[in-house]
Amino acid sequence: MAKFSKIEVLQKMASTGMVPVFYHKDAEVAKQVVKACYEGGVRAFEFTNRGDFAHEVFAEVVKFAAKECPEMAMGVGSVVDPATAALYIQLGANFVVGPLFNPEISKVCNRRLVPYTPGCGSVSEIGFAQELGCDLCKVFPGDVLGPSFVKGLKAPMPWSNIMVTGGVKPTRENLEGWFKAGVTCVGMGSNLFPKEVIAAKEWSKITDLCKGALDIIKEIR
Repeated sequence: MAKFSKIEVLQKMASTGMVPVFYHKDAEVAKQVVKACYEGGVRAFEFTNRGDFAHEVFAEVVKFAAKECPEMAMGVGSVVDPATAALYIQLGANFVVGPLFNPEISKVCNRRLVPYTPGCGSVSEIGFAQELGCDLCKVFPGDVLGPSFVKGLKAPMPWSNIMVTGGVKPTRENLEGWFKAGVTCVGMGSNLFPKEVIAAKEWSKITDLCKGALDIIKEIR
């Protein structure tokens, strides 16, 4: 069951402006990454459903976060079907994110008042998702669509809350482009978690990267 209400989760995403996106098959590594992000100011974390037994890793990390990172809203990403969404909600997911929009996932999430942020690549998709209760839509892939897509969308649909994932970097130039275009928050993956840093277990560097990105976001808003 979700630890936080739908409104609380959406507020965490909007107030910080960044949601780390991460997967690792080793639960102990995932736990340390979540804690490092938490210490860097992150309050919403997306664990992606990428590998075999990913849900088992997620279950362990959620229990860890409840004790060590009490204000962290743990969510799941890369969800493409309602059965997977239901599984993760049972394991404590506070939000569900997908690379695509599946209306059937909306029903599962709405029933449990859990935010569903679907991946959308067109204005029509975002409009349809909003009709089915998606308060925050994901523009994906961001590196293909670009900030101009977000700016173009917000002109006729200024009420839209947008998270962009794909091509987001922890640099002033990159983040300024997205936030000036009108995004509510960004999802950031590999650029926040360099492979060599994970391999060396240099968790403090991840904390510093998170702090740096969040500081930039505060300044440019």
